[in-house]
Amino acid sequence: MLDHAKFFKALGQRVKDLRKRRGYSQEDMIAFGFSARHWQQIEAGRPITMTTLLRICDAFKVRIAIVVRGTDRKIYRN
Repeated sequence: MLDHAKFFKALGQRVKDLRKRRGYSQEDMIAFGFSARHWQQIEAGRPITMTTLLRICDAFKVRIAIVVRGTDRKIYRN
């Protein structure tokens, strides 16, 4: 059984780290087509769609593997 909440929490943290490394604020993400509220929800670990994941990758010019790498650690429950 998967712990989806842990996965999306880790994904949100990864996205936040990518944003900060590039020197963007959450408000800066508006220029990439995200509302500030939506971006806050992404970083807070709210579940996102594949389309949103692809938009994030496009905004940061990174491959999906970079964004999701390691986010599946400790999400499997017995």
